[in-house]
Amino acid sequence: MKRRSYTCGLDAAIDVMGGKWKGLILFWLGEGPLRFGELRRAVTGISERMLTLQLRELEASGLVHREVHHQVPPKVEYSLTQFGHSLLEVLSPLGQWGEENMERLEAAHGGGASGSTPESAS
Repeated sequence: MKRRSYTCGLDAAIDVMGGKWKGLILFWLGEGPLRFGELRRAVTGISERMLTLQLRELEASGLVHREVHHQVPPKVEYSLTQFGHSLLEVLSPLGQWGEENMERLEAAHGGGASGSTPESAS
């Protein structure tokens, strides 16, 4: 991840969270460590390539830990770091706001949303 200067805290937070998938990846990893395939099934609609790219960015930011278990067949697990948990804690109110306003937001955007969300997992 390239180094950059931020204009404010919100700029920094949006930079690390940019895109559709990172919040969902963090949510699912907040449930506990997951292997790549498990995470791909949990985050409905994400391609393998996109999941790989997003995990690499989250790992480079220090939010996600990648652990390789040296066994046959190879096993790789992803989990949140303490830093990742700290971000997930502040994302929870945003998810709550989204849940409370989901119908209004869907109506404003012309119908249902696609992909898995923390709310649809409940």
